Amino acid sequence: MALKPTIYKMTINRSDLNNDIYDNFNLTVAQHPSENLERMMARVLAFCLTSQQEFLAFTKGLSNVDDPDIWAKSLSDEFLLWVDMGEPAFERIKKASRLADAVSIYSFNTKSDVWWSQGKSDFEKLGNLSVYQFEFSQIQQLTKLVKRTMELSITLSGESSYIATELGECEVTLTVLQQPD
Repeated sequence: MALKPTIYKMTINRSDLNNDIYDNFNLTVAQHPSENLERMMARVLAFCLTSQQEFLAFTKGLSNVDDPDIWAKSLSDEFLLWVDMGEPAFERIKKASRLADAVSIYSFNTKSDVWWSQGKSDFEKLGNLSVYQFEFSQIQQLTKLVKRTMELSITLSGESSYIATELGECEVTLTVLQQPD
């Protein structure tokens, strides 16, 4: 019998001070049985950082390995944005960069630095790729604030995300490793 995902309901109040965007949205996030809480919350944070992109949505992610974790598709089913989490293989991202107008990677694990140093020269060849890194210890702090049903206040300022919940607060910084020219 297959394990079922764990469902989280999140009400997010987002203040993006970088782009003067202030909005609220409700997310229902399915945590895949093989997905840890750190990955799921990094996914939620990546969604919040890119939510100004029209048609943005979570995908089946780990349930369908050919899909990104987050995407934006046009009404004519063309990829506007492809977002992968973790440390994807170069060949996967190379294929994504041919399919999508823009590709983003949000890395967050303890092995991020090694992955980036080994693949940087290859990834730099892809002109529509952005690569970001969350500090893993900060993502771990964020997971301590998670409940199955929760309200989050997220303030984006510079390279920092300030997150407040009823269980506490934390800051998650974003390091830009690569951006398109």
